[in-house]
Amino acid sequence: MGKQETEMLKGTLEGIVLAILSARPAYGYEITSWLRDQGFSDIAEGTVYALLVRVEQRGLVDVEKVPSEKGPPRKVYSLNAQGSEQLAEFWRTWNFLADRIEQLRHANNDNTVSSTKEEV
Repeated sequence: MGKQETEMLKGTLEGIVLAILSARPAYGYEITSWLRDQGFSDIAEGTVYALLVRVEQRGLVDVEKVPSEKGPPRKVYSLNAQGSEQLAEFWRTWNFLADRIEQLRHANNDNTVSSTKEEV
């Protein structure tokens, strides 16, 4: 993953994790594994755990300690009402930005075509 991709992912990772948790409760390693399976291979487990601590502190998730067959209990995170509101805001912002970026891309493509025609 390039530097630009990494920076963009950092800005959206919270929303991505909240979206994962909106589908079902999960613990940190499950979330990291799912992200890696989806092609986010460079995501460090520590990054996901730090993000989970932040969303827990902000009250966006509920946490349940579930016994583990191997070692200490696992913290299972589930999206709560406040987290659902935050996720809805993330999607509104995402759609707004994606629409504007797409408009910009098309405007630039149109300008490139126009300027190429003028040069001919």
